[in-house]
Amino acid sequence: MQKIFLVLALFFLNLAASSQEKNEEIIVKNVIDTFFEGLHKGDSAIVSKTLHKNVKIQTTNTSKEGTKMLKDETRLQLLEAISSIQPTQKFFEKLLSYDIKIDGNLASVWTPYEFFYNDNFSHCGANSFQLFNNNLNWEIIFLVDMRRRDDCSYLQK
Repeated sequence: MQKIFLVLALFFLNLAASSQEKNEEIIVKNVIDTFFEGLHKGDSAIVSKTLHKNVKIQTTNTSKEGTKMLKDETRLQLLEAISSIQPTQKFFEKLLSYDIKIDGNLASVWTPYEFFYNDNFSHCGANSFQLFNNNLNWEIIFLVDMRRRDDCSYLQK
């Protein structure tokens, strides 16, 4: 009888832990979704709420000449770029999936994407987000995106 209680207790503890992990994944995914909601609306105030004050932002791509490049951007530069989007400009980054990993107060999210400008395909790539649980408030502390124009056909189905 004691073994049955032990097995049941372990089962319910495991179920509770699994449920908490899923809740945290949902919360982290919502932060990423909110970031892109602000980007798509051209609303830097929405995006700002998702970013830690010391966020690090980078972009990597390959030039037409084949040179691999890495560009740094500040939080302010990103927010100014978003707020300068004109109403006639339509930006849409279609996230194809979310790969979310969480350990304690650190989360990592990988999101391959297709990017459209004024409803025309522009490029594809992947984003890598690192988030910090800042006392119950997940914030993006690092964002790097990779952009490419070739080898995107496998994404467009």
